[in-house]
Amino acid sequence: MPVLSKIQLGKAGLTPNFIKTLKSHFENHKDVKVSVLKGAERTEIKNYAQQIVKSMGPNYTARTIGFTINVKKWRKTKTCK
Repeated sequence: MPVLSKIQLGKAGLTPNFIKTLKSHFENHKDVKVSVLKGAERTEIKNYAQQIVKSMGPNYTARTIGFTINVKKWRKTKTCK
């Protein structure tokens, strides 16, 4: 099973179609890197990461590094400390 997949978040932002595509990537991959356009602000990227985790469910976590959001799927639900 391939571990990593890449997808790009366009200027339309987080649409239901983007979330659907992201979920389909997790059928075959454990981690997905979401590349955000360079015109986005850092606060906007962090908001995208929070919205992705919220829409995907409790088994997912996200981490932002520059203009990239790393989304990871866990077997068990992660709890915030």
